[in-house]
Amino acid sequence: MTRWPTATIGSACTVFSGGTPSKGNAAYWRGTIPWVSAKDLKADRIFDAELHISQQACDESAAKMAPVGSLLMLVRGMGLANGIQVGQVTAPVAFNQDLRAIVPPPGVDSRFLLLALRHRLADGGKGVLSSAAHGTLKIDADALRQVEFPVPPPHEQRRIVAILDEAFAGIATAKANAEKSLQNARDLVGIGYQTIAASFDQSQWSEAPVADLAAANKGAMRTGPFGSQLLHSEFVDDGIAVLGIDNAVANEFRWDKRRYITEAKYQDLARYRVHPGDVLITIMGTCGRCAVVPDDIPLAINTKHLCCITLDRTKCLPDYLHLYFLHDPLALAYLTAQAKGSIMAGLNMGIISALPVRLPPLDQQATIVERFNSLQADCDRLVDVQTRKLAALDELKRSLLHQAFSGQLS
Repeated sequence: MTRWPTATIGSACTVFSGGTPSKGNAAYWRGTIPWVSAKDLKADRIFDAELHISQQACDESAAKMAPVGSLLMLVRGMGLANGIQVGQVTAPVAFNQDLRAIVPPPGVDSRFLLLALRHRLADGGKGVLSSAAHGTLKIDADALRQVEFPVPPPHEQRRIVAILDEAFAGIATAKANAEKSLQNARDLVGIGYQTIAASFDQSQWSEAPVADLAAANKGAMRTGPFGSQLLHSEFVDDGIAVLGIDNAVANEFRWDKRRYITEAKYQDLARYRVHPGDVLITIMGTCGRCAVVPDDIPLAINTKHLCCITLDRTKCLPDYLHLYFLHDPLALAYLTAQAKGSIMAGLNMGIISALPVRLPPLDQQATIVERFNSLQADCDRLVDVQTRKLAALDELKRSLLHQAFSGQLS
């Protein structure tokens, strides 16, 4: 393995902080100089920003200019939870106090230093990252100065940069294609439902509100206990399960998160029992998620966060209503209008009760569900392939960085 001389950021580079001009001086914020903050560190090369300041702001405030060829690194903020963010300045920019400018010394190519730091901090910043007040993440100034990087001869730096830039450009193209395929697979699910439904002769279909499709028994549409009916202090470590919004995640039923009440408490709340095949719709918290209760569910009740619907299965199948609620244009248009532009804005029992449902005959409902499930399985396989491809591309990038900075890159 090639052994190169090394240097530290503190011993070899010039490091300085930026600042924020006073927001009370409008003249500071009417200019053409890009003012970089954490949200602008999204690419390798930094030349513009969302906000701009004036030369007067640079002259009269703590804001400083980062010269071309320097690096900007995020040293404070929750953005560090996603890894160390650093970019190469390719046009003069100002920057705020959450960033540090790192000016490489003569003989060190700035892009080489960027890649070297990416390699050195690829572990998420272990050894340099810590928590500031209120849990905010930070890179300590002393820790940053101790970060070490290799210093091969300039021609070797240029060779490494050229090879990595070409390889990373290819990886970026491959990732963009994989991400597009991933999004296409996800989009296909909703479009697929509509295509499947449109393949039937709908002239014999009827329409009815959800309330008319519920079973005839009292409480076929219900929420769970409110207020003093069930207190947090009454939850226990084991017993009868209490379902909430965490049990309808990604529009599927999840059984991994639940709370419990005693058998005696359940006797008071048995009217809120959830049955296999019930359709759950979240109406508080994160509204608009939908799931069907599986056949093997143990004894459980729902809470005020869920609308629970026991259907008359001679009229509507649970899995059909689940798909209809999530994917049918009529349902989506109704929900969007009722919730003033966003399902997240809030749902209630009245809105769901009046939701108009286009009803095929039961055999067609079953066929739609069967075809959709087959499509969903195909899409899931495609999502899995593209997800693994993205992970492999990220690993390839890490491997190339390792080879480059251990002298093994040919």
